[in-house]
Amino acid sequence: MTPLLRLVGWIADLKLAIGLLVVIAAASAVGTLIPQQESASFYHKLYDPQPWLGLLPGDAVLGLELDHVYSSRWFLALLAWLALSLVLCSWRRQWPALQAALRWVDYRTPRQLSKLTVAETLSCTDALADLERLDSRLRQRGWQVRRLDERLAARRGVLGRVGPLLVHAGMVVLMLGAAWGALGGQRAEQFLAPGRSLELVDRRGHTTLTLALDQFAITRDPAGRPEQFSSSLRLLRGNGQVDQEADHPDQGRDGADPNLLKAATISVNHPLRFQGITLYQADWSLAAVSLRLGNSPVLEVPLQSFPQLGDQIWGLVLPTRPDGSDPVLLSVTSEQGPVAVFGADGARLGQIAIGGEPLEVNGVPMRVSGILPASGILLKRDPGVPLVYSGFALTLLGGGLSVLATRQLWAIAEGGRLHVGGLCNRNLTAFAQELPNLLGDLDPAQTDAPMGEAA
Repeated sequence: MTPLLRLVGWIADLKLAIGLLVVIAAASAVGTLIPQQESASFYHKLYDPQPWLGLLPGDAVLGLELDHVYSSRWFLALLAWLALSLVLCSWRRQWPALQAALRWVDYRTPRQLSKLTVAETLSCTDALADLERLDSRLRQRGWQVRRLDERLAARRGVLGRVGPLLVHAGMVVLMLGAAWGALGGQRAEQFLAPGRSLELVDRRGHTTLTLALDQFAITRDPAGRPEQFSSSLRLLRGNGQVDQEADHPDQGRDGADPNLLKAATISVNHPLRFQGITLYQADWSLAAVSLRLGNSPVLEVPLQSFPQLGDQIWGLVLPTRPDGSDPVLLSVTSEQGPVAVFGADGARLGQIAIGGEPLEVNGVPMRVSGILPASGILLKRDPGVPLVYSGFALTLLGGGLSVLATRQLWAIAEGGRLHVGGLCNRNLTAFAQELPNLLGDLDPAQTDAPMGEAA
């Protein structure tokens, strides 16, 4: 055997494929445990004080590409290796097995049948008539029969031989889709306030879509905890898109926006899919607070997150003097308020209800008229999704077909005897029990001792 054939045999080995599956599953678990596709500072902040598993600080996590496992070079190499192993295994084993199952084998002598896994000999007065009755019975029960003069060959469940090939093909297609999605996919998370829009641009800088948020609602339980978030969105065509008026004949009529492509509401676990883009309701935030200082007009001031003060706390530092002195901290945890006010020394000065009475801070009356929430929208474009779904479908179909047992049966009429033998690739006991039912009542004569037994 040449070195090339030995290499092919090693790559196509089933044990190697199983080992690769275990490694890929372990790598996927690591990708689930470690947050993916965050900034480098995030991993240093998270794992430098306390290394992951006590072994890997931030530099090691980044160096091993554990921050983007599914698009890392080593993970894609594992997928390619497994795909090659499955292709070679199908070519060397499953395809020849399917060809053998489709090929009619002609056994000509009773001695050949006696060596099969299941074999019996019937004593009968008219062997040819019994052979004819067996032919008819097999056809009625869904067997494929090939009849010759004094013998026949029959088979059933040949589709079961296609199952392993489809499983391998489905896994290869699934891995191709996963690799394509990892290399060619896009992912972005954006906080968007109601009335604002976000332009999605292609690699040439053209606006392909405009995402506009009309309304964002937070459903809370009686204790005030958020239960569900929902966003009312509009997708508008961008200046880089081809005109799709022919595909949307109703647009532009009755005062409708001619650029409107789709309007929908998304919520947690109910994303929107459009032209290869999936929009998820991922998070929420507080964008701005509307307030008045004394007799000033209503000011809309942006809020920022203060993780050092606690989880889901937003606020801003606001000076109360024209020269920027005497700053106070305004903090809020909900779009429903109230807004807490703290002095420069950290002392709590009071709180302001939304739309309520003003609070005098350092001699300045301060009113809050509203808090603007922001919707956290996750945008994902994964060109490999159709391949992934197709791979799953092929794998499930192949797994279902693999359950089918492939059964083959031969019969030879010789003198006053009918010799029958058969093979089965799985559930041999059931086939051995089915054979007497197939041969029953063919002839009133008694059945001789079996020539072979189920192995």
